Amino acid sequence: MLILFGILIIIASVILGLIVLIQNPKGGGLSSSFGGVGNQLMGVKQTTDVLEKGTWIFAAVVGLLCLLSPAFIPKESTNKGNELIEKISTSGQKPAAPATNTGTMPTQNP
Repeated sequence: MLILFGILIIIASVILGLIVLIQNPKGGGLSSSFGGVGNQLMGVKQTTDVLEKGTWIFAAVVGLLCLLSPAFIPKESTNKGNELIEKISTSGQKPAAPATNTGTMPTQNP
């Protein structure tokens, strides 16, 4: 499920990036890029409205997907360490003491 969310986030981000790149901050944008085809179909005002709405929609989609995806992360048992500590403390056995160094060095045989 996380792979699906990741793919959807990437697709929505790419579309959002393309929409933002199509826009021109001075008002030209899509209408000037395609030689006036946008003007003939929707008009300049509607072209910028569509691009602005698309920007907000895809930004919201990316945000929602990012917020929802952690809910689908598989839950792993975090009590493994606590179970081990409880097992040692309830069994009545003390953990083995660490080996002490006697000060002798091992010899090497050629």
